Amino acid sequence: MSPGCAALANLGVRYLSESYREEVMRDGTFRRDRGTSWIRDLGRRMARGFSFAGNGWITESHVLYAGLREVMTDRRPLLRAIFDAAVAAAHPDVVLSAHLPSPPKKGRVICLAAGKGAAAMAAATERHYLDNLGFEPQRLCGIATTRHGHGVPTRKIRVVEAGHPVPDEAGLNGAEDSLRLAASAEAGDLLLVLLSGGGSANWIAPIEGVSFAQKQQVTRALLRSGAPIGEINTVRKHLSRIKGGRLARAGERAEIVTLAISDVPRDDPSAIASGPTVPDPTTLADARAIVAKYDLAVDDAVQRVLEDGKNESCKPGDAVFAHARFELIARPRQSLDAAVRLAREAGYDIIDLGADLEGEARDVAAEHAQHALQAREQDKRVAILSGGELTVTVRGQGRGGPNQEYALALASLLNATPGISALAADTDGADGGAGGATDPAGAIIDHTTFARMKSLGLDASAYLANNDASAFFAATGDLLLTGPTLTNVNDIRVILVDSK
Repeated sequence: MSPGCAALANLGVRYLSESYREEVMRDGTFRRDRGTSWIRDLGRRMARGFSFAGNGWITESHVLYAGLREVMTDRRPLLRAIFDAAVAAAHPDVVLSAHLPSPPKKGRVICLAAGKGAAAMAAATERHYLDNLGFEPQRLCGIATTRHGHGVPTRKIRVVEAGHPVPDEAGLNGAEDSLRLAASAEAGDLLLVLLSGGGSANWIAPIEGVSFAQKQQVTRALLRSGAPIGEINTVRKHLSRIKGGRLARAGERAEIVTLAISDVPRDDPSAIASGPTVPDPTTLADARAIVAKYDLAVDDAVQRVLEDGKNESCKPGDAVFAHARFELIARPRQSLDAAVRLAREAGYDIIDLGADLEGEARDVAAEHAQHALQAREQDKRVAILSGGELTVTVRGQGRGGPNQEYALALASLLNATPGISALAADTDGADGGAGGATDPAGAIIDHTTFARMKSLGLDASAYLANNDASAFFAATGDLLLTGPTLTNVNDIRVILVDSK
């Protein structure tokens, strides 16, 4: 057991590890409780002004950290607890039920969900209507299309696991079935649309004139280009029969209520899952400009579709939105605030860089490294926190994701400076990767990372040049493996700088 864990064990302090709740007992053993019920309980209390200190996850900072500042050099449990606090603040089990609308008096509740939290949102919807309200089961139906590995058991709402970030056949079928179900909605029905990050890839319905393979090719090119998510979704919306307000067009006879967990900077409703039920402010001309900006190699069929005015997305003022309402139920800012609270309780001064950061991962890491090095030089004890969604322009042949690339650049720039540790991870539990449930969420770095770099002769800059952060952190043992979290509010980055 590490010195930090031993010190925690002496106090009976708990923290989170992998997909478990884990308690370090006083005898040095671990107690694990698998599942997500702890998230529900934790998040509900957070919403009521909950303090981690009061729950025992981290005891009062002046008790725990005053005694451990000298002996506890392992900041990994704290970094992980900060990340878990951010996730818990946006979990569907915590945030959804208070926003669910009253069911119709006679009609159906048709639930259509998309994204990495779709299945969890569907299950929470079933508990609310069927268990809490006693709604007739035969009047509830729907489809939840989520990423592979993110499914959970449901009763009335069918779960489809589909590809992400590159769409697959399952997503194609899930989107088609969702469009058909929306089109069946009548006056008196409630069309309940539940969105979370990843919905753009999960709902794939190519517009007429573009094949599924061509849509996949465009998606791959956009992902490799380094384009921010807003630009990626601008192109997606103009090559789709479900995005850009078109789902609302399919179900316009019903009342439409959309509840969304935001995964985009500045919480733009038209960007979350590419805005299937809201007006789209972007245009075909915008999409063509993005293709040109990144010099994307697209098929002639795609170019023709983007030049045809009849393929324009639904715009403000369109009658299809007359009975449509949109509401955000969780934002990246809320999750970053939860992370900030825990870091402050742990005795750190806070540098909050905001929840909407964008940019090239290695460039942002360079800026944040300067903040950390300056704080260390000035003998300050600070936590530097940020959210948002960074990008990677892929030039090498390696594997990774924006958070791993950020952490790799940070490790290279910190140059073994003592007293600095960091975590960078995607709140959905998967940072880039091959689209599987076992992909890493991100990475953690600290003094042990630097020691292993030296002992293994690893050149961080060489791995960075090849965009091969996953291989680097696999070698150092610093990949953060959480499994699916069943939500997505972008990335959380935390740098802890301890005083000398």
